[in-house]
Amino acid sequence: MIIQKGCCMEFVIITGMSGSGKSRAIAAMEDIGYYCVDNLPPRMVKSFTDLCLQAADKVDKVAIVIDARSREIFGDIFEGIEEFLEAPGGFQLMFLDCDDAVLVQRYKETRRKHPLMNDKNTSIEAAVAEERRLLSKVRDNANYVIDTTYLSVRQLRDKIIATFLGDKKRSMLVNCMSFGFKYGLPKESDLVFDVRCLPNPFYVPELKAHTGLDAPVRDFVLKWEQAQELIPRLFSLVDYLLPLYNDEGKTQLTIAIGCTGGKHRSVTFAQLLGDHIKEQGVRCTVTHRDIEKNKD
Repeated sequence: MIIQKGCCMEFVIITGMSGSGKSRAIAAMEDIGYYCVDNLPPRMVKSFTDLCLQAADKVDKVAIVIDARSREIFGDIFEGIEEFLEAPGGFQLMFLDCDDAVLVQRYKETRRKHPLMNDKNTSIEAAVAEERRLLSKVRDNANYVIDTTYLSVRQLRDKIIATFLGDKKRSMLVNCMSFGFKYGLPKESDLVFDVRCLPNPFYVPELKAHTGLDAPVRDFVLKWEQAQELIPRLFSLVDYLLPLYNDEGKTQLTIAIGCTGGKHRSVTFAQLLGDHIKEQGVRCTVTHRDIEKNKD
């Protein structure tokens, strides 16, 4: 396989021993922004890669799992693994390993059949040994080898985040959303702040038709002592909570800020809080649910 030279897309192949945690790994990759495909047949990798390259403006990070579940087409891509990985702009390979005895125990506990068990490999032990033989060359060529023998699910996730993001706090995506209480609470909200206590620009004729995205409204909302007192308290609380949510393993957090109609005060504060969160190195988006409602 030849990847286009100078390609800015990041491809990661996740493979390894069955039962070592590949499904957990691909879930972690998806949480940090990778487009993920589990159990992609090796002979489909080239076609899939070409499709991704055609959509490079929309997809820049891709992770795929290839493993023994492919059975009869298992060896197609791994036979030339060195050339494959050395291609310009090619894949990175992450191999998940685990002690054989632990793999056998995991299969016995789940009562699932190992994908390489057949008439030749009639026991889990034999299937694990055969898989290790097949994958020995792949492991030797891996960019990253993660031994999951003694890792919990959270520890595996943290290790993957550290490997591919370098900063754990970027593993969580925060959405700061403005909304109007008159249209109901956002169902997806995790934290809700009410800024209806602040003076309302709606009652200022020259500001009524504008929104919190406009400078005159923003200046009006923020000029009051109440707003200036609220800002550091809001920032301090959010700064304290975000690491706690991150450590707990939360991957998405919605902070909803509401005012009466969702056009003025809440928009101003959602933008302000979103900018602050981004400055802390946390991935953050800002959305305004009701800003277009009842637009004159």
